[in-house]
Amino acid sequence: MQDKDKNENDLFGCPHNNLRQVGGFHVCQDCGLVIDESNLNEDLAFEKSINFKSLYSDARKEYERKISSLDKRAKQDPKVAQKYKKIKTLEKWFRDYQGSFHQQKKTIGMLKTYTFNINANQYQDIKKRYLKYNKNHRKTYQNMVIIFLAIVWMEIKEFTNKRIEQFIDACNDLGHKISKKMLNNAMEKVKRTEKRKKKLDTSQIEKAIKDKIILLLQKDLNNIPYKEYPEIISNQIQYDQLKVALLLLANTLLEKIAYEHVQSMNYKAFTAGLIYFLGQTLEKDKKKLFTQSVIEEATTFSSTTIRKKYHILKEVLGDPKIYRNK
Repeated sequence: MQDKDKNENDLFGCPHNNLRQVGGFHVCQDCGLVIDESNLNEDLAFEKSINFKSLYSDARKEYERKISSLDKRAKQDPKVAQKYKKIKTLEKWFRDYQGSFHQQKKTIGMLKTYTFNINANQYQDIKKRYLKYNKNHRKTYQNMVIIFLAIVWMEIKEFTNKRIEQFIDACNDLGHKISKKMLNNAMEKVKRTEKRKKKLDTSQIEKAIKDKIILLLQKDLNNIPYKEYPEIISNQIQYDQLKVALLLLANTLLEKIAYEHVQSMNYKAFTAGLIYFLGQTLEKDKKKLFTQSVIEEATTFSSTTIRKKYHILKEVLGDPKIYRNK
């Protein structure tokens, strides 16, 4: 930039004293200006009388003013304004591409308004998984948006009653144009990358599965409301204490269940059967708190599915009566 200013000063501030005649013209040997011989004196006076640098600056300011005015006029069109807003959003996301998580956090917050409940643990898992994927890939920004949404769905799909189509509709409303095929392809990319970068051993996978089952069990138990049975349980506090005791028992039971029994099982259906198994460990009068119909209403699984999973657990763990009062 300094060299450019220096060259402009040499050109516009040159006194043109070192002239050499070439043909019918005079050429300044210092700055290279060509001057017509017939109007030598007039041309030199004209060159010295004009501040070319100031003239250029004014023209640049006018050009920028016109561009700004045209931009403002264009934004009055709703379609153009919407595209402009989307580009600005993309720019913010792109700045978050490597390490920040600001825009992604905002998107998660907006998804919550569509009743996609994402707790603190799931949020941290999404963030960790997304930033880890970024470190291993230099993809275009648009692809990273789809990858992020795929990771969100992968983390919440086991714990929500929403369908993938509802998730896609919510994302489209937020301005992220995706389809089921795009989302599935993105999920496959994430899974392939994670398998290449780190192969988890069986114990780690087993722990991750059982942790998900406990979280889902807690959610499903909370979906079973307290019903007044004065002869069985007198108030809400006692009912909550009973559910805590069942969760503690569930942790003990899961330690007895081998990896082969949970590795390829539907977590949600398995948890529904586990709730019924836990209910059968209670005393006879308290069993009616967790009947098949009650669990069916809370988990949306049929009584047939609940019974099937219950019998699998019974084969693995034995008769539920042996766990009574433990």
